[in-house]
Amino acid sequence: MNKSGKIKLWAIVAWLIIWHIVSLLIGHSFILVSPWQVLVCGFELVQTSDFWLSVLNSTAKIAIGYILAVAIGILFAGLASKYQRFREFISPLVLTIKTVPVVSFIILVLILLPSKSLSILISFLIAMPIVYTNVLEGISNTSREMLEMADVFDIRGMKRIRHIYLPDVYPHLRSAAMTACGMAWKAGAAAEVIGVPQGSIGEKLQRAKVYLETPDLFAWTIVIVVMSLLMEKLFIWIMDFIIVRGNAKR
Repeated sequence: MNKSGKIKLWAIVAWLIIWHIVSLLIGHSFILVSPWQVLVCGFELVQTSDFWLSVLNSTAKIAIGYILAVAIGILFAGLASKYQRFREFISPLVLTIKTVPVVSFIILVLILLPSKSLSILISFLIAMPIVYTNVLEGISNTSREMLEMADVFDIRGMKRIRHIYLPDVYPHLRSAAMTACGMAWKAGAAAEVIGVPQGSIGEKLQRAKVYLETPDLFAWTIVIVVMSLLMEKLFIWIMDFIIVRGNAKR
């Protein structure tokens, strides 16, 4: 990975070659399939309507949980920065969510909710503390000199947020949104594997595990990685367009 954080093509190719060599050395496709086998399996999957329905179903639910996490994380961070009591009140909840294993949440939620709603709540629970803590840190690090100047010139409301808080907070929010998206997908997929909601990626992963369909298992795992990256890029682009470009035009 270079200084800008982008993955080089040669590195991807190198790891694919290593993967292929290791699969040849093992010699058992049910243990480790080759990249070519996964590619063939993936090509077969994308030609079925069931594949696209599962991808859309899981993506929609995880996206809902992620969007709620970003929105409520920002709201809670704003309230916590303004009201000390609220910050003290929510701290144990945030700490609990950050430390309790994901599988424990999944099992507990399954007792209360049907499996079809599981990935929404789990994605939200895992992503929200990431957004909350990062945005709160950004607000706390806002320039005190700028805030004092805003008080002198009586700059309040949206102008205060747009011109003073936003430049300092947005880098923290952007970083949190990127991290939270990957975590939402990991947690959401794990929730679906355990809850096995019908017509989901998790259901397909569970089925591949039970029937030892290793090519399918790898193919669906790659689908999760790809969808996670695509959703991350999409939401970051939307945030940049709305916040950065929108703020620059005003």
